[in-house]
Amino acid sequence: MGQRYVLPEQVDAEREFLPTKVWWRFAAKFNVAPSEYLPAIRWQDGQSEASMLRWGFIPASAEGRLLESPTASTAIYQLLEKPSYREAWLNSQRCIVPLAGYYGWALTAAKHRQPYFFSLIHRAVFGVAGIWDRTVKDEDDVLETCSVLRVSANQMTSQTTGERRMPAILRRKDYQTWLRGTPAEAIALLHPYKSEWMHAHPVSPRVNSLAQDDAALTYPAAVL
Repeated sequence: MGQRYVLPEQVDAEREFLPTKVWWRFAAKFNVAPSEYLPAIRWQDGQSEASMLRWGFIPASAEGRLLESPTASTAIYQLLEKPSYREAWLNSQRCIVPLAGYYGWALTAAKHRQPYFFSLIHRAVFGVAGIWDRTVKDEDDVLETCSVLRVSANQMTSQTTGERRMPAILRRKDYQTWLRGTPAEAIALLHPYKSEWMHAHPVSPRVNSLAQDDAALTYPAAVL
């Protein structure tokens, strides 16, 4: 799964998720990469909260140390297998990241890495399941980070890019269970999103450069 996302406008994300408390502030972006801050919805003190979390999971056990390669995406089987995730998972530190789409890459016959833009047919804004944690740096400086969860790829994803995993896209009706349910109830929601509900098309290789960030990155382009 490619680790580049497209963020919606803040007003559209708030219309989709209806958070009780709004602490986030962001604008639409078309080429978001790990280490940047992502908007996220989480359940805090009995209500939904809209916050900004740094993309790249750093566990509380790191005690504020910035890891060289914090994990931007996590396969769901790792939630209990890896000690770095286990405490956050069992504490129900789950979140939802609002997206307008994401990119994936396929290797062409000419050995080019061709980028594709993936979106949902009937949902301009959608939520992807994530896990977050809080670590405290020197002088009590708090750093909150997240990782986006991955599930097995659906048929469209695997045929388009050859990737074996895709983001854990949530159905709208499952948002509250993901945020508020037990770990067992939450993990039962994580399945490949239906291929017939998605769309993908090739886009310009300009997306390969983080210096590029404009809506035209998502427009259809010829395959290299």
